Amino acid sequence: MRIVAENVGVAIDGRTIFDGVHLECASGAVTALVGRSGAGKTTLLNVLGLLLPPTRGRVLVDGVDTTGWGPRQRQRFWRDHAAFILQDYGVIDEESVAFNVTMTASLFGARVAGDRERMAAVLEATGLRGRERELAARLSGGEKRRLAIARALYKDAAVIFADEPTASLDGKNRERVIDLLVSLARQGRTVVVATHDEAMARAADFQYSLGTS
Repeated sequence: MRIVAENVGVAIDGRTIFDGVHLECASGAVTALVGRSGAGKTTLLNVLGLLLPPTRGRVLVDGVDTTGWGPRQRQRFWRDHAAFILQDYGVIDEESVAFNVTMTASLFGARVAGDRERMAAVLEATGLRGRERELAARLSGGEKRRLAIARALYKDAAVIFADEPTASLDGKNRERVIDLLVSLARQGRTVVVATHDEAMARAADFQYSLGTS
């Protein structure tokens, strides 16, 4: 799935965050949004993910102009095609690791509604094997980050938007997450990452720098 920003700009409360952004995020590649703190990396990620409408310009999804999309069309895009790895994890603390991955409450109940095999595979890949029944509240910040990635893996989305996915991770798990995101791209997915991590940026196929003059 190809995501393209054409002359995109965002202004919030009268302040221009960025302007004139031309960017293509291609399938099969990792695109890193880089720049100093406050340059607008997260804002641009949210625009590309259709979470925030641009003040000017347009975002195309596989050649389709999304400017006029209403809530239902955006929700359909998020449901059917996109997965988000957010800075605040997006984890439900009161629920189990299994629920957070599958968003299926009955996975370990009398009726299995989730895919146990796929869930086990993504937990293995993210270093959370055997923790299905544990409450998410008991996980550390870094483990919650990996749980959010496990959910994106389980969803098998065509496009993955990741905001600082390696934050709060130690060296080993940082490398694991970078390798996972690169692997997802190599499988044909579109991966867009907002990051200040130089190792994550180096691993990307393309870099778009914000806040430079």
